[in-house]
Amino acid sequence: MGLVVEIPGRGTLELEYLVLDLNGTLALDGELLPGVKDRIQKVSRTLRVYILTADTHGTGSEVARQLGVELHRLEPRNGAEQKGEFVRRLGAGSTVAMGNGVNDVEMLREATLGIAVVGPEGAAAKALLAADIVAGSPTEALDLLLHPKRVVATLRG
Repeated sequence: MGLVVEIPGRGTLELEYLVLDLNGTLALDGELLPGVKDRIQKVSRTLRVYILTADTHGTGSEVARQLGVELHRLEPRNGAEQKGEFVRRLGAGSTVAMGNGVNDVEMLREATLGIAVVGPEGAAAKALLAADIVAGSPTEALDLLLHPKRVVATLRG
């Protein structure tokens, strides 16, 4: 298991984990966006997938069950710090993170590959600045991991 991506001018990414924000990134108002489930199931064949959420809409457990991934609920305060710490504990050098909000900034910065997602809720400017890549939707972001040459094309020096 794992995904190796060699990027000229940047080096080799040896990815083992995918850490995802739920609401605003994969879901709108607590409901998964179209095309996300299929892609997560495919990505799960090569990366261990985690969803980090404060579970604003109360759908986190059901979404994680549908996707077959691990869910980690955040405490009500300091979501950004909790997400950053989670990535550090996993091993930032082998983690890709995806998010759209201010509370995702630390995990996007910590991860060896941070992908900001501009979904139906938009994306915080701070998240865009913290990311290595900006994707126009969660399906486009997940497709980067299913077609890693797209990552190479975007990040090569």
